[in-house]
Amino acid sequence: MRAILLVDHGSRVEAANAQLGEVARLVERIAADGTIVRHAHMELAAPSIPEGIAALVREGATEIVVVPYFLAPGRHATSDVPEIAFGAAEHHRGVQVRVAAPLGVHELLAKLVLVRARE
Repeated sequence: MRAILLVDHGSRVEAANAQLGEVARLVERIAADGTIVRHAHMELAAPSIPEGIAALVREGATEIVVVPYFLAPGRHATSDVPEIAFGAAEHHRGVQVRVAAPLGVHELLAKLVLVRARE
């Protein structure tokens, strides 16, 4: 079973953390193919990346794609998140974990900028 774990930095502001959960639910609904989508935070809030991966494994995931919910390929997206995710994966034999690129430069993000500018 395939799963996606969206990961952001995490915040001391609960509303900011809750927003990632909303995005995860939206992605799961849009995927509409049975892919499980959950969220986790790199630090400062729960669930952590290891907790998120463990929860997905309990739900039956055998392939987990960790998606850094960051715009740029900075240190967190390219080093910290992969290090934590692959470290957590070592505790779940038989489960494939990979880390996707951050959101980066994409036409859909450019369209979103225009939407937000018009609001």
